[in-house]
Amino acid sequence: MRPTQLLAPTTLFMALSTTCAVAQTDAPGLKWRPAPAMFPKGAEMAVIQGDPGSSSLFTVRLRLPAGYRLAPHTHPTDEKLTVIRGALAVGQGASVSPTGMQTLTAGKSVTEPASEAHYAIARTATEVQVHARGPFEMKYINPADVPLAAKAPSATTPAAIALTKAAVKR
Repeated sequence: MRPTQLLAPTTLFMALSTTCAVAQTDAPGLKWRPAPAMFPKGAEMAVIQGDPGSSSLFTVRLRLPAGYRLAPHTHPTDEKLTVIRGALAVGQGASVSPTGMQTLTAGKSVTEPASEAHYAIARTATEVQVHARGPFEMKYINPADVPLAAKAPSATTPAAIALTKAAVKR
């Protein structure tokens, strides 16, 4: 009789997380749409879970083209960001400091605390997953960084600035 080989807990966890990561990155059936006006043009968004416009937990994916920049901004709640594919440079503070940025690659994550300024630059075409408690809002540190589309009269109401279910309808 052949002895049964037991996986060490670490090995088992690695095997399970690799399987989950593959399933998670494939995410079939996502409906990608242009990201809401609070984001600079070029980003696409898909809702995975929840309603980003409500006060409950939500998960969204963002696709960012290479070179895409998110100027320093804050959110009213903590934000957990995980890179699914690509490379995203992230930094903290009210102004961009290229030397102070950390580049995250697939599988790496960071939690940005509520009300703390942060920014990002996609080094390559990048897909990230964001998990947070809504309502999702972005407040740019420098008003000049607010995307032009978000400055339009129809986009200045709280309902338009906050990410709503209608903006990223599944």
